[in-house]
Amino acid sequence: MHHNRTFTIRQLTKEFDVTARTLRFYEDEGLIAPERRGQTRIYSGRDRARITLILRGRRVGFSLAEIREILDLYDQHHDGGVAQTLHARKKFEEQQIKLERQKIDIEESLGELRHAIAAIDQAVADGVLTAPSVEAHRVEQHQPHRHAAE
Repeated sequence: MHHNRTFTIRQLTKEFDVTARTLRFYEDEGLIAPERRGQTRIYSGRDRARITLILRGRRVGFSLAEIREILDLYDQHHDGGVAQTLHARKKFEEQQIKLERQKIDIEESLGELRHAIAAIDQAVADGVLTAPSVEAHRVEQHQPHRHAAE
């Protein structure tokens, strides 16, 4: 386990494929608290574990405020992480429902786009849209619009 080991910013940026700026941002936000030795940041195993949770949370769409809420529970309750785990489970379930809804919306949008593309392709195949028609459409788009009063 990594709990007694310390890490440099370079080691963690490499391990997690994030920038030093990202880690400094998480520090500024109070999500991690590396020790300072002069200008050097020394990250603990706890910081490393929190970075893992932060990145996992971001990957599944949690805001930093939601991630902070989950991380703070661990600090506030000394029950071995039970309260944090149960709260995290509730948040995970809520996020899962939200993502499932987004997935349905995306699938519907993709279906509409496929249908529109097929209709255009069919119009081209039927000769309704021909190369001169397409070219005329392009020319129309580049000319200033004339109003009916002119």
